[in-house]
Order: sequence, then structure tokens, then C-alpha cells
Amino acid sequence: MSPAATQSTPALPKPFTDWFARRGWRPRDHQVALLEQSRSRRSTLLVAPTGAGKTMAGFLPSLISISDAPSRRAGEAGSGLHTLYISPLKALAEDIARNLVAPVAEMGLKVRIETRSGDTSTARRARQRVKPPHILLTTPEQVALMLSSEDAGYVFGSLDTVILDELHALAPSKRGDLLALGLARLNTLAPNLITLGLSATVARPSELRSYLCPQTAPERICEMSDLVVAAGGADPSIEILEIEEPVPWGGHSARYAMAEIYRAIERHRTTLVFVNTRMQAEMVFQELWSLNEAALPIALHHGSLDKARRLKVEAAMASGSLRAVVATSTLDLGIDWGDVDLVVNVGAPKGASRLAQRIGRANHRLDEPSAALLVPANRFEVLECRAALDAAKAGEQDTVVARSGALDVLAQHVLGTACAGPFRADVLYDEVRRATPYANLTRTRFDRVVEFVSTGGYALKSYERFARLRPTDDGGLRLAHPSLIRQYRMNAGTIVEAPMIKVRLVGRRRAGKTGRPDGPRPLMGGKVLGEVEEYFVEQLSPGMTFVFAGEILRFEGLADTEAYVTRAPGADAMIPSYAGGKFPLSTHLAKRVRAMLADSAQWPSLPTPVADWLRLQQDASALPGVDDVLIETFPRRGRHFLIAYPFEGRLAHQTLGMLLTRRLERAGARPLGFVANDYGLAVWGLGDLTGRIADGSLDLANLFAEDMLGDDLEAWLAESSLMRRTFRTVAVIAGLVERRFPGREKSGRQVTMSTDLIYDVLRRHDPGHILLEAAWEDAATGLLDIARLGRFLARIRGRIRHQALERVSPLAVPVLLEIGVEPVARLTREDLLRDAAAELIAEATAKAGTHET
Repeated sequence: MSPAATQSTPALPKPFTDWFARRGWRPRDHQVALLEQSRSRRSTLLVAPTGAGKTMAGFLPSLISISDAPSRRAGEAGSGLHTLYISPLKALAEDIARNLVAPVAEMGLKVRIETRSGDTSTARRARQRVKPPHILLTTPEQVALMLSSEDAGYVFGSLDTVILDELHALAPSKRGDLLALGLARLNTLAPNLITLGLSATVARPSELRSYLCPQTAPERICEMSDLVVAAGGADPSIEILEIEEPVPWGGHSARYAMAEIYRAIERHRTTLVFVNTRMQAEMVFQELWSLNEAALPIALHHGSLDKARRLKVEAAMASGSLRAVVATSTLDLGIDWGDVDLVVNVGAPKGASRLAQRIGRANHRLDEPSAALLVPANRFEVLECRAALDAAKAGEQDTVVARSGALDVLAQHVLGTACAGPFRADVLYDEVRRATPYANLTRTRFDRVVEFVSTGGYALKSYERFARLRPTDDGGLRLAHPSLIRQYRMNAGTIVEAPMIKVRLVGRRRAGKTGRPDGPRPLMGGKVLGEVEEYFVEQLSPGMTFVFAGEILRFEGLADTEAYVTRAPGADAMIPSYAGGKFPLSTHLAKRVRAMLADSAQWPSLPTPVADWLRLQQDASALPGVDDVLIETFPRRGRHFLIAYPFEGRLAHQTLGMLLTRRLERAGARPLGFVANDYGLAVWGLGDLTGRIADGSLDLANLFAEDMLGDDLEAWLAESSLMRRTFRTVAVIAGLVERRFPGREKSGRQVTMSTDLIYDVLRRHDPGHILLEAAWEDAATGLLDIARLGRFLARIRGRIRHQALERVSPLAVPVLLEIGVEPVARLTREDLLRDAAAELIAEATAKAGTHET
């Protein structure tokens, strides 16, 4: 391990020492340490807090090296690509480029810096292949595309350094798998390159360090890269909002706090207001705008908005002309806006690492504390915010990286490799296993993936369209047809969003002289506001209104893949819901919340209404323990309810609810439905659950036994549509079904029909197909969170506490308020929720009889 600090500063070239001196700066210790590591040709992970100069630390070795090389100083065409910078977001790459160009120009360095993204022109991309810049800033998807070119060896042959920024954000996902495979190929093309990783939030540095160097046989563990940890940094100043208005028992809008959030915006220069979903972003923006009597410049930023609108907001932030931006995770990472002096997180952060990342967007200077305000939307979220605050003070992180590489991503990589030229399976297998997520990949599974790419697999090999690889005379494999190259490049990547429809703002023709309007008609030049999911638009009829891009819009009609809308200010409107963007509660924070509930000594530090809520629960029922699970049963309005409090996150709870209802059905309890949130789940039905538990005919230990993850899970998955949706994503990533063809793009319905048909064929004729296996693994680790659910069931074995109640408990109120939540919310829905909450609260706070079993 390399020390974070050094006693002496290595000699820097004069342009660099003069540049630091002009600013009254000196290189920080970790910047010097990373420079020494680079000169020693040691791949290194730098862990440094926000504002510590990670960007300069990462690029300083490259800038010095390029400046020292005579051919590179001269900017000769043959000097080649020296440094490849890879970030999770193209916006971050663009921001880094802007911040890098200034010091390069001020030092008079002859260093060519360029970016490459999906927005880069075809001509510029072609020129970058012929005359690469010294430093190229891009994303994992673009690296995969470049590696699929036959001239990849020329482009990357001179590569000296790879810089991986915000590596923790990529590694735990399929994008991280794609990146790792790309790094393995880069190490083949440029065996002497070194890799520098940059990150501010790392729970387990050893996991990220393994990404920085090739895994080597036979142990499958590389000679570990080095680690530099930056010292110092001011502790963040984080507060949880407390106002006279009590925190609601349930709901997710945080409307009760909007006036205070607006006042905080008024008191600060620039505020970033983070939310967890795009629906929340639209709702919070509308609420703040309705309070904006001072006409402060407040903007909205999320991934479904049109690119031009997002770039406009980013430029306005960079210039300091905005007072606030309401944003989702699109602005989480690394973008350096020095004028941001407050971060507001609306809703619970769901993870300590995510909170630290968002807080770091304020001040962005090492020696000044970042200011943050946490705004819980309900009482459970108060507990979660407190847990996150305590974790932040303790410097704890909770991002877990370790994962097995996805098979659909590997299939895409195999096809991309073939696009670059013929390959031998033995050689590619050895290369693939140098990628961290695939270090333990067996040869059998690898061969099954290659067979799928070659023929489509047993059930599909008779169809010519699925034959993509052909054998060569020397025992290798080559692309079956050159047209597959374009097909691959149009569909590469691992981000498969729900089918989207463009939202185009148009006008209406004015009434003619006869007074008769011509009706709505799209006008030339109507601007695109962004995209909403196809299934949302399918629910709309002409004249219906919805909120999008910060405006209330009237739906006028649908043509091809565009929804035409007009402005409808003041109308009561729906808010589009999106399938993605919901973060589950992290295991780390969940454990802290359970500990807080179990320890009444911690309650006085909570807001008085929340502490009183917990005391009411203690009097009426019980509180969950750290390692047990509380189960409550009670009757209400002709139904019988079972409420469980696992605190294992929404995904695990949804899976548990599905499996519990199956078991209750078999037991004759006549379940009718269930609902889940991050903290608990409620199952309701017609059978008397309390009575069945009391007479022993319903055994809770058997109901929550670990064997539910066996036959019950498989039977449910076979009947559910979830596996079809999961297979759809896997099939698209693996290239079995293309989203885009030259000149046209498939609609969401077309993709669904294609994948559903193939899914049925494979299940019937080839149930062992590698993509069905990949879909199961995807569902288990993602949509179902089976591993976490399995740990929960093991933890509570023999630790189930049952409370038989006469009526709803205080702790159950927020869970029951999830029942009947509309997939598409309305701005006025908060009033209905408030009425429902008042009724439940009145029942829960009435004197209740209880006994424990």
C-alpha cells in the first residue's frame, strides 16, 4: 500500500510548478503520491473526499508524461492515444474536459483533449480513429464500441494510462461488467498500461482495487493494485429538517416541508434539491414553483428530459445563474459546481454512500464543510435519515461491489469481439477471466455463451437470423456477415429502458373569421420536452392533463412515437410514473434502523412526534428487535391483516409478499393481496389469521421457513410476468432481439412480442438455454433480491415475535397507507392520503387490547 502523504515533493516540470505557484497552491500529498505511483508504473486506487482535487491527481501524471515526450509535445499525428478517461456519465466527462482544458491552456501545454459520447458526430469519431487525441474522455459504452472496430489495435496500441472515475458507481452493475471486459481487452492490446481509479465513497477498497489490474491464473487473483487514501477534509454539516408541522405518518411527497425548503433556497446562493425518482422530481418542482413568489430561477433535471433542456440547465448551473435545481441521480456524481452551497435531499437517502455522494456536491472544496439538509417524507424515513446521518458521522459506506459477471453482457462482448476480427475461443476465454466479475467463470458456461452467439442455441439454431458466428479454417470464429457490425453498434450497451414516447409541445390554430376553430394541429417547430414511458401514454385520452418538464400539459394525440401536447396551466394533473429510479434501503442502514427501534434510549434524539409515535407503538404492541421480526395480526373492516417488519428493502419485501400469499392460499387463509415498502409489508385476506395462529392451524415458523425460496419461488416465477420482463432485458442486451435497425427503431410493443414469443419457445423446447439461466440470475439478484431475503429468513429462524391486536397499530399505519397507491399520482392525491391517514391514526391511537404469543 502506498502512503497517502509524502515527505518530499518530486520535481515537477517548470510549467507545472509555475502554474501551482501562480495560484498560491502546492500539490497535495495524495496528488504527489499518485504521481509517484504512475512513475513506478503501479496501478492505483485513490480514495479522496469531494473537493480534494481527484481530477488533477488523476490527470497530472498524464499531462506531465505527454509534455515530456518530444513527439507528443509536437502534436504529431502518430503520437497516439496516451490516456483514456472513463466515467459513468457523459455529462461528467464533458465537465471534466471543461475543467481540464483551462489549466492545460494556462500552462501552454500542447495536449489535445477530446470527448466521445453518443452525441459526438460521425465525422469526429472517424477522425479520432485516424488521429486519436492525447487524452480521450468517454463512457464504458463508447469504449465497447471502439473495441469492436478492426482498427482497435491501432487506436489503443499506444495507450499508457486508463483513468476510471467514480468507479464505485459502475462496478456493482452490468455497466461495470461491460467496463471490466473492456479493460481486459485493453490490457491485451496495450499490455504495459496502468490504471488509476478515482472514488470518494468506497466501503471495501479491495473490491475496487481488483478492477484496476488483470486477474491472473491459476489463483484468479491479480497482484493487487495499490491504494492511496487522501487525508483531511472537513466533516459535512448535515441537519434533519425539523419544523412545527409534524412529519406525516405516511406518503412520499414531503409536501409538508416545501415552504421550508423554499426558504432555505432563498437563504443560499445555489441549492441542489435531490429526490429519488423522476415522479418525485416533477412533483417537488411543481410545489416549489407554486411557492416561488420571488421568481427565483429554479430548474428541473432528470434523465427523461430532452438532452437540450438538460444541457441548458447544466450550463446555467456552471455559470451560477440558477438559485436551485431539482434533480434525480443524474447529478449525483462528480460534477464540479463550486457555487452550490446547500444540498437538500427530499426523502430518505436509502444508503450512506449515496448520501455522502450527494452531500459532496455542496461547496466541492476540501477544507470547507458541505452543507446538507435531509427532509424525510414520513416517520419511517425520519429513522432512516437519522441512521444515515449517524453513518456519515462515523465515515461508514455501504456500497457493495462484489458480483458475478452477467452472461448477457458476456454474449454482447463476444459479438463485439467478432466485429473487430476473427478470434479463438481459448484465447478469448483466458482474456475474459482477467476481468474481475468473470474471474471464476467456468469454461462450460463460457462455451455455452459462445454457442448462443454462434447459433442462438439448440431451439433456435435452425433459424438463419440467429447464426452470427462461423468457424474459420484455423479453428477460430468469425462474424457470419458484415451487416452484423452495424447491427451490433446500434444496439450495444447494457441500459435497457422501458419503451419511451417523445413529448412534443405544439400549439393550436387560432379560430378563423367564421369563429370556428380548426382544432388542434401540430405546428412546425414544436419543441421536444423529453420522453415518458410508453405504458403511461397508453393510459391517456385527448384532453387529459399531466405534469412533465416542470409544466402542466394537455394530451392532444399520439402520432407514431410522439405524443403531442399543449400547455394547460392550473389544471389538476397526473404525474408520470417511471419503472426505474427507485432505490431499495441498503442493508447497512436497515440494521441501524432496527437498532434504533430496539433501543428506546435513542428516541429522545428524534423529533418529538416521531418519538411519541414509537412510544404509542410500544404501548399498543411491540417494537421490532435488531435480529428478530415482529408480526402483527388484526381485523379491520371485514378483512384480516398480517403486518411484518423485516426492514430488508422494497425488492425483498415484494418477493416475500408474493411467496407469503401463495403459502396462505394453500393454508386456506384466503389472502386477497399484499403491499410492501422499504420497512414492512401487509398481507390481507378473508381468513381469521389471529385465530388460526392461536389454534395452531397456521404456524408462523413454517410460514416464514427458508424453503419458500425453493419450489414456491420456482412455481410463482413460472406463473408470473416478471420472468418475461426480465428475459426481455436479457435478450436485448445479449443481442437476441434488436431494439434498433438501420433506418428504424422497434416500438416497445414489437420488442415485447418478439421476446415473449422466443421466451415461450425456449421454455417449451430448450429449458436449459443460457439466456433463461441469465434471466433467472438477473431476477434473483435484482428484481427479487433473493439473496437478501434468504439472509433475512435465516436470521429470524426461531426469532418471530407475534402480536395479536384488536386494531391497527401505530407502526402499521404507514404500511397500510401504501394500499391503493395509484401507479400514476395526481397533484391532489396528497389530500386523499391525508384523509386516509387521519382515519387510520384515529384507530391506531385508540386504546387497544393486545396480547403476545
